[in-house]
Amino acid sequence: MGLRSAQWYGGSDRNAYIHRAWMRRGLPDSAFTGRPHIAIANTASDLTPCNAHLGEVAHSVANGVYEAGGIPLHLPVVSLGETQVRPTAMLWRNMAAMATEEMLRANPIDGVVLLGGCDKTIPALLMAAASVDLPAVVVPGGPMLTGHFRGVPLGCGTDVWRLSEEVRAGTLSQEAFLKSESAMIRSRGHCNTMGTASTMGLLAEVLGMTLPGTAGIPAPDSRLLEAAHATGVLAVELVAHQRRPSAVLSRAAFLNAIVALAALGGSTNAVVHLLAIAGRLGVALTLDDFDRTGSGVPLLVDLQPAGRHLMDDLYRAGGLHAVLAEVRDLLDATAITVTGRPLVDHLRDARVHDREVIRPRTAPLRSDAGIAVLYGNLAPDGAIIKPAAASRHLLHHRGPAVVFDSVEDLHARLDDPDLAVTADSVLILRGCGPKGYPGMPEVANLPLPAKLLADGVRDMVRICDGRMSGTAYGTVVLHVAPEAAAGGPLAKVRTGDTIVLDVAGRRIDVDVPDEVLAAREPASATVRAFATPRRGWERLYVDTVRQADTGADLTFLTGASGDRVSRESH
Repeated sequence: MGLRSAQWYGGSDRNAYIHRAWMRRGLPDSAFTGRPHIAIANTASDLTPCNAHLGEVAHSVANGVYEAGGIPLHLPVVSLGETQVRPTAMLWRNMAAMATEEMLRANPIDGVVLLGGCDKTIPALLMAAASVDLPAVVVPGGPMLTGHFRGVPLGCGTDVWRLSEEVRAGTLSQEAFLKSESAMIRSRGHCNTMGTASTMGLLAEVLGMTLPGTAGIPAPDSRLLEAAHATGVLAVELVAHQRRPSAVLSRAAFLNAIVALAALGGSTNAVVHLLAIAGRLGVALTLDDFDRTGSGVPLLVDLQPAGRHLMDDLYRAGGLHAVLAEVRDLLDATAITVTGRPLVDHLRDARVHDREVIRPRTAPLRSDAGIAVLYGNLAPDGAIIKPAAASRHLLHHRGPAVVFDSVEDLHARLDDPDLAVTADSVLILRGCGPKGYPGMPEVANLPLPAKLLADGVRDMVRICDGRMSGTAYGTVVLHVAPEAAAGGPLAKVRTGDTIVLDVAGRRIDVDVPDEVLAAREPASATVRAFATPRRGWERLYVDTVRQADTGADLTFLTGASGDRVSRESH
């Protein structure tokens, strides 16, 4: 099979002349005669601080590509900084995926190396690669090193939530809180907790889309550059063998990712990302697969937010392969990686070097750590909860609802001393789904009322149609579908209604007769909390986004279009 790039560069006509002439810029004649052209899709950006170092990583990739006989081509793509963009990075995940897909398809390239790190960047890149289906491989940017404050290690995100609540409770001074800020981010790289960035970097490898052994290498570690170089070499091999994402990202690979998600104690955001990636490939993956496959999988990694340690500890203790080796019997051995070999073949030499960080199956952190999928009259299409991050005593709970119609409503009333709320109350925040916000922000882990914090309360049952940060913790029911703004029953709940959570029974209900609930009008403030945007991406998003139970992709982006471009540009 000939190179795809030859469709641009081959021949002696005017169009081939134009394509070659404008690309020469010092390239030798051999660059256009049989050498594969490899794009390095790079999400580096100063406004995505977790990815700011990827330029250096790209340089190592390029060296590997050139060494293997390919032509490396740097391709900046849309980058999303989780901590920076408003109203939420999730609003643009699908846009980043669509823009990257179109640039990969439109340009004369034979394969691509995908450089990501921050939360939405790896999912967007994988969605794009799945849709265009050119030979592709991921290099995760890696986590930062652990920072310390007053002798205590700080977990990015997790300790932000914890310390800010201590300030509100009056047990930590504002001055001490602000002093910890400069110690939180010690080095280049993404969050060092088992948040979404770490989770998706690791799951990219479990899915088979990285050079085995790459995911989880800390960003400042020189072994990341070594792996990036080797990935450049591998990219040329992928083109030679025409090994495409559709051959790697099988249903078996996704089920393995669900097993790993539980064993790692990974982010709930992986649910919407894995569903969206699978949707680009036509792989039959549903919300229920997360419960069926993850149920009974033990939590083995003692990392924040579910545990104590951080990502550089995990790498020191043996890394991802050591974890997967512990659950090897739960993995589907038919799933392959970009090497062409089964994932399980790469686990033979895996060893655990620190049993405090990676627990044995006989002594897990928790025996059942899978994402639990809940249904009921509050979530006809499903909702999820992460039991590993929840309080055990709240996993079966009955209490009165305290309802907030928007984030603004929450901020205005939460700390009101007259708010009728107790530790048994169930906090409900609605209007935060894909359409309602728009973009499904990470607000589901509602802060607790100040007066309860002062009384020592540190967790309550919370329900939301939005998401929560993978670095967060608590007894939070999230991704409620359909969302309130799309007419879901969450819009009909009233303050004082009794809410019943039964995680073991996989139920989330409001204890109101069906006929009464059906007759209620949805809260007008929630159904359309904001006017429909008039233009731009936000309008397109609100008009076409799907619900969380299918991955919150856009209706017209599900499926794949391949790499063919039929018409010439001149």
